[in-house]
Amino acid sequence: MSISIIDEVVEQLKIMPQPLQRQVLDFVRSLVKVDVRGTPGQQLLRFAGSIPSDDLQLMREAIEQDCERIDVDGW
Repeated sequence: MSISIIDEVVEQLKIMPQPLQRQVLDFVRSLVKVDVRGTPGQQLLRFAGSIPSDDLQLMREAIEQDCERIDVDGW
């Protein structure tokens, strides 16, 4: 029998000092307040396949050429 996540969190909270419990509570409250932003993927599906393959190849080449390179003078 496995313990639920909520039960496990409660058990851990019981052994924490009160200041840490307060931090956990503040963190949980901040998670609840997070607004999800952006466009749902379902709405973006209409754009699938809209970039021409030649443009995709140019993008792929640019990424391969420039990725993992450090421009020391760029800072």
